[in-house]
Amino acid sequence: MESECLQTSVKILTQKNIIKEEIKIVIAIDIKTPRLDTEQLNSLNKMWKLSVKDILDSTTIAASGHPGGAMSSIHFLLTLYAMANINPDNIHDEDRDRIIISHGHISPAVYASLARNGFFKGEDMSIHFRRMGSRYSGHVESGVPGVEWNTGNLGQGISTAVGMALAASVKGLKYKTIVCMGDGEQQKGQITEARRTAIKYKLSNLIAIIDYNQYQIGGHISDIMPQNIIDNYKSDGWNVIIVENGHDFNQVFEGLKKAWNKDVKDTDAPTLVVMKTVMGYGVSFMQNGSEYHGKPCTKELHAKALKELGLDNNLEELMGRKKALPQNSQQAEPFHPPSININTGESIEYDKSVFTDNRSAYGKALADLGKLNNFDNHTKIAAISCDLEGSVKMSDFRKVDPSHFFECGIQEHNATSMAGSLSKEGFQVFFSTFGIFGVDEVFNQQRLNAFNNTNVKTVCTHLGLSVGEDGPTHQCIDYIGLLKNIPGYKIFIPADPNQTDHIIRYISGIFGNCFVGMGRAKTPVITDNNDTPLFGKNYKFIPGKADIVIEGTDATIIAIGPMLEFAIKAATELHLENNISVQVINMASIVPFDSSVIIKAAKETKALLTIADHILGSGIDSMVDQVLIKNKISTSVKHLGVKGFVSSGVPEDLYKSQGMDVSSIKENLKEML
Repeated sequence: MESECLQTSVKILTQKNIIKEEIKIVIAIDIKTPRLDTEQLNSLNKMWKLSVKDILDSTTIAASGHPGGAMSSIHFLLTLYAMANINPDNIHDEDRDRIIISHGHISPAVYASLARNGFFKGEDMSIHFRRMGSRYSGHVESGVPGVEWNTGNLGQGISTAVGMALAASVKGLKYKTIVCMGDGEQQKGQITEARRTAIKYKLSNLIAIIDYNQYQIGGHISDIMPQNIIDNYKSDGWNVIIVENGHDFNQVFEGLKKAWNKDVKDTDAPTLVVMKTVMGYGVSFMQNGSEYHGKPCTKELHAKALKELGLDNNLEELMGRKKALPQNSQQAEPFHPPSININTGESIEYDKSVFTDNRSAYGKALADLGKLNNFDNHTKIAAISCDLEGSVKMSDFRKVDPSHFFECGIQEHNATSMAGSLSKEGFQVFFSTFGIFGVDEVFNQQRLNAFNNTNVKTVCTHLGLSVGEDGPTHQCIDYIGLLKNIPGYKIFIPADPNQTDHIIRYISGIFGNCFVGMGRAKTPVITDNNDTPLFGKNYKFIPGKADIVIEGTDATIIAIGPMLEFAIKAATELHLENNISVQVINMASIVPFDSSVIIKAAKETKALLTIADHILGSGIDSMVDQVLIKNKISTSVKHLGVKGFVSSGVPEDLYKSQGMDVSSIKENLKEML
């Protein structure tokens, strides 16, 4: 879409029994026009009244929702969807404008605006709103035509918009990304992270809109948490446009037009449009207060509001139609992952004489993927780090292709959300930091990414006690317990540099969110009976399939990551010293999990012992227990792992303190047998 001139058709739709006449008016809005003409204003005002009715109908019928903020934002939403290059026919086009609604609780206004711009019938939203199985959820979801992103967790929408705007910049596309936010939402720290990132990457194609009605659910924003919203954006380098009356369509249009055409001071910077609005605008008893922020009208007050607006009331009819609906009607279309066209290349084989860390193997694999994919027409590999480029070994990728490496600073919340939206724009995104920052600190962002069907490859280093001297604040010992609760997330923990290379190449060739974790310390190359690399060039990583490293008949050790080395040593010494035959299983694939190998081991050996650099109770120990219980298998089982926060120290000493060293493994197995 060219910014100089934008012709947009605004269709005003209505249903029978809501307003007596059928309104079918087409308005051409020229972005260069100084002001909207009388016909346009009349039509927009009719759209506004119909939209307010949609808001009141839907929230009253659902007996829940946020009508106040929806009513304060409806003027700029109607104008925005009319101006933007998005319509029912191009919602999947690459060059469409992206509109993100960060304060997703104003969903009735978003749905109403989309309905009035022809995306669907307004009555669909009114009777299906917040109903189980409906696509019209309480917070906006992308199952609704025209909605780009599932939102609701405040403060994350602007980071999502940054990722989409960055994608346009890198690809050389002309679309705009517009993010709409609430004023109370500005209290979130992630917004500051996103503001800075947008300035760093000169995202002049990014427009932010704040609904400045000065009320949040608990009261006036200055009473809840004082802040200098406008000055904060200005201090970070944003252009700022203030619309004094956000309910005057001409003023709203003029403000958006300035942002659209870059009629601003700094043409390289993103632009903020502050819409000064009134909470609950249009209905006298709902205005200028927080009462109706998260509270719908009763039937009686709904009738009073419609009378004040001069609109017919067909609430009883709509409620009757809702009761007659079949179960799970109006569901969103199921998500279909796109095809991925990535050259995963040939694996790098590390000889047994090589003593390196898994993170270095990751860095080399990532750099190789960049060389193979980032200089042709394939989907591009992108890499994101947070001031730990050297530690997570992304430096080689940056040298290969600096244009697809994004340093986000110590701003992990923004980086995680940005990675999610960037991945939806056709990039295979690798996001790397320490485990404590990439999992624990940003769990909510990871969860919302998964809800949006993103395609982020989170590769975290410095997991568990392997972090050593950095101490308990950096000991990520709960990554499995956290991530396995996020639907659709795959979790892989490689055992050595060779398996790391195979796993990285595997995840680069698939769509979906994946976590690959590794420690900090160097790891020996795992070899087979012939003393050749077990995970060499002939190895193929298969998710959901465990690796039998050593065959055995007396007992089984199930290990992950750096603990595999300990398990192999213990099994070898037990065989030599006590003639005990121990099977060793490497469970590199955590999700999906190989239940069949657990069942077989439990039936064919006398004891099972798990060991993981992870807190006990939520890692592979609990997963093994669940398999045994589900299959009603009784056997001797014991779990070794981290019992709690552990002090600083070299990893070997930390493992010993938790009973995870080779001697402890041997003693536990002998006791079990």
